[in-house]
Amino acid sequence: MFLSIFDIFKIGIGPSSSHTMGPMLAAARFLDDLRAIHAAHPIAGLQIKATLYGSLAFTGKGHATDRAVLLGLCGFSPETIDPEKAAIAEAEVHECGQITLPDLGAVRFAPATDLIFDYGPPLDGHANGLILAAFDQDGVPIHRETYYSVGGGFVLTEEELRRQNDDQVSLGEEKRARDFPYPFGTAREMLEMGKCAGKSIAQMKRANEEVIHDGALDDKIDYIWQAMDNCIERGLTDQGILPGGLNVRRRAKSIHAQLLAERGHNTVQPHNVNDWLSVYAMAVNEENAAGGQVVTSPTNGAAGVVPAVLRYYRDHCAGASIEGGRDFLLVASAIGGLIKHNASISGAEVGCQGEVGSASAMAAAGLCAALGGTNEQIENAAEIALEHHLGMTCDPAGGLVQVPCIERNALGAIKAVSAASLALRGDGQHFMPLDNCVRVMLETGRDMSLKYKETSTGGIAVNLPEC
Repeated sequence: MFLSIFDIFKIGIGPSSSHTMGPMLAAARFLDDLRAIHAAHPIAGLQIKATLYGSLAFTGKGHATDRAVLLGLCGFSPETIDPEKAAIAEAEVHECGQITLPDLGAVRFAPATDLIFDYGPPLDGHANGLILAAFDQDGVPIHRETYYSVGGGFVLTEEELRRQNDDQVSLGEEKRARDFPYPFGTAREMLEMGKCAGKSIAQMKRANEEVIHDGALDDKIDYIWQAMDNCIERGLTDQGILPGGLNVRRRAKSIHAQLLAERGHNTVQPHNVNDWLSVYAMAVNEENAAGGQVVTSPTNGAAGVVPAVLRYYRDHCAGASIEGGRDFLLVASAIGGLIKHNASISGAEVGCQGEVGSASAMAAAGLCAALGGTNEQIENAAEIALEHHLGMTCDPAGGLVQVPCIERNALGAIKAVSAASLALRGDGQHFMPLDNCVRVMLETGRDMSLKYKETSTGGIAVNLPEC
């Protein structure tokens, strides 16, 4: 299963790729189905109902899942949403209990009764499940579809999820080899192909991408970086209280001002480079928590790590270049694709080790590549970063992507740089292969108690200060 750099890095909105972007995309797909049905057999008095299950139900309010479904049904998409128009549309639906849509007309949808949070067991396919159903004016079912938001903004129907699982078992190497010049599905294959071909990981990933993005790849990569950097800049200038009721203050602007004021002073401690890494990551995740535009890296909850480390490379590392930054993102996406393909990047499925842990491994590998690391050193850097996030739970306070998520991205960025530096000090030989570490993450996630996987029923989420 090939995952493009633009599958891993997608422009969307906060606060969650799985809980906000995914449900919005699922609603849009459902509308496409209804338009096809309506075109063949017109439906009078169409009504839509949505039911959220598992983590989408337990932390849906804090992640704005209900709003995401509503806006998706109104025709908005994560990449192009206009916040002002979205707010107007949302208010109208709450007031009128219906949505007027091109090709479908007036569709009944009253959020108070037609959007249901089911706090029972999750659906069988994945922890993030939702069912959308349509009825005619007499209440006769017209169409029903089950969707799974599997992390990073990826959405699969029940049938697509089944086929994907079957494909992973039955197609294997033959399918990958037919489509791309370097069809690695594991880190071991990646290293073996690189050695045989005399190619770096960045060169192999670029060759694979050019099969489907011929001629415009660098422009598209630069566009993704610009979106990341714009998000950092917005986060460094905005201030105030984040929405959701926890009264968490934005801190990135204040910390950034302090760091700028300290520049050039001979009293600055050498470890303040960690503060630069932290402030870049926090800027992104404060924007995400506020519902701003971010880039999944590989998820929204972990969106600050990769941009922070890439900004660190560009602004603080000797010899940084535009080409190095492109290699950074190509290699980071290759590692992210391997983790998603062989394990998970969903906090609801394996905990935060799958989100910030994966992001830190991606950033470590990307930085190592940009600084001239060998393929073996790059794989080592990814393994070090992932290994030291193993077991990390996903227990957001209030179901909001704020505590501990914002600071967790900062520490993930610091670990990524440390992992890359350690790997560059060695020759790439190490005890635990990345593939084994990815397998451990998956097994740990499966063994992890459900209450520590984005349900807000354990850990930090239930140990809040008395007010």
